[in-house]
Amino acid sequence: MAFSADELRVLRRALAVALHPSKAASVADVQDCLDLSDGINEAIDEGARLCAFLVADLGRYRAALPGTAAGYLQLLADALAAGHRPEVDDLAALRALRGNPLAAALLDRCRALAEHDVRNRPAATPRVPASRTRLLALPGGRAEGDKPAPDPKKPAPQRTGPDRPVPTPAEVFPPKRRPAAPAGPAETDEPAAPSQKLAAG
Repeated sequence: MAFSADELRVLRRALAVALHPSKAASVADVQDCLDLSDGINEAIDEGARLCAFLVADLGRYRAALPGTAAGYLQLLADALAAGHRPEVDDLAALRALRGNPLAAALLDRCRALAEHDVRNRPAATPRVPASRTRLLALPGGRAEGDKPAPDPKKPAPQRTGPDRPVPTPAEVFPPKRRPAAPAGPAETDEPAAPSQKLAAG
């Protein structure tokens, strides 16, 4: 990215303000810095669009090799200048065209870029094998072996005295006795007195 003379003057004033924070920037300097920032962002976006266009065109030329070798090599050089990083297919195509001096030079350049990317690639975080990961319970349930979370509103029970076996439900809640059947007429050993009929007149 190249800057014009006016843009370089804006950068110089911005650096002077950054190095001397006690010196307040004028309104015009602030506006010039904002305009320069917008211009840089627009140039970056335009460069990304150009690189995407070149990479898409590069794929079509690569698919038609070796008949399109001249166009492919020129497009690859333009794409690398626009920020494209060489892919595995690019390296394979250049190896097949290494008899061409331009292809040999591009192959060396792409190898250097690929090695640089590998050296600067962040270390991958080790992943736990799927067989060792903990299974999660379904919503509303809990995994086997998990204990229910204690209720914060209830105090934790304190155990006092020696350990005793846990009583059975029958010991804690004895079965209720069924009520006795209502008593019938009292039974006596004396026979019932014969009924006496009153004789008329």
